[in-house]
Amino acid sequence: MKSVLFVCLGNICRSPLAQGIFEKQIAAAGLGSEFDADSAGTSGWHEGEPPHRGSIAVAKKYGISIEKQRSRPVHAKDGEIFDYIIAMDASNRQSLLHEFHFPQKKIHLMRDFAPPTTATAHGGPVGGLKGLPVPDPWGQGSEAFEEVYAILDSSVAGFIGFLKTEI
Repeated sequence: MKSVLFVCLGNICRSPLAQGIFEKQIAAAGLGSEFDADSAGTSGWHEGEPPHRGSIAVAKKYGISIEKQRSRPVHAKDGEIFDYIIAMDASNRQSLLHEFHFPQKKIHLMRDFAPPTTATAHGGPVGGLKGLPVPDPWGQGSEAFEEVYAILDSSVAGFIGFLKTEI
């Protein structure tokens, strides 16, 4: 079994949502038994807390349950345990490389997997923008969580496409 770790700063908005989307999509692809997923934060600010209510609400809207997840900080051993480590932005990627000393070959940026032809509900581009961050919706309204959901949904689909080429 291969394992995937989704990482953001506090592990309450983006990475738990990415984990939930991944688990739903990987099961729908018939590969649920081949992959395990988790999420973590480069900070321990929210350790033990559930995901942000905005992430829970948008996940629920799309038939995904993430309310049982709990925030946890990244651990040094995660670099050994996980086969794929997906950072939500360059800052978290840098922390994984320099603070936690994870192997560079395991770390990817989430949006690097987004297809170039998708758009948000507001008409803006979602994917094909390699190196760009998944924006942090913390402290913003429900529209920001919807936008993050759209970005993650397409990026996770692209990531699963990548994984299919790896197995």
